[in-house]
Amino acid sequence: MEAGQRMGVFDAEIAPAAHDTVNVDGTAPVDHVLVWVRENPDPAYMLRPQGMRWVLIDQIRDHELGSYASFELALHVIRPVLPLAETCAA
Repeated sequence: MEAGQRMGVFDAEIAPAAHDTVNVDGTAPVDHVLVWVRENPDPAYMLRPQGMRWVLIDQIRDHELGSYASFELALHVIRPVLPLAETCAA
C-alpha cells in the first residue's frame, strides 16, 4: 500500500472466505480483495481467486478485465507500482 500511494492506490480490503477451511500453510483462504483508488470514493477494483488464477474486475463498470496467473500480476494491471519479479524457467 505504501508504494502504491504515489500511484493513486488509496486503500485495500482483504475479505477472508466465509467457510472454516484453511490453506496448507495454515492461512485462511481469500474470498476477494477490494482496491480503492483516489479518483473514486467507492472500491474501483475487485480481485478474486478462481482456481489457480486471479480475476480482476472493474467494480465501477461491473466488467471483468482479465484473468492473471498471480496476484502480483493482477495488481500490476491496476497500477504498475513495483517492478515484477523475473520468472525463471526450470
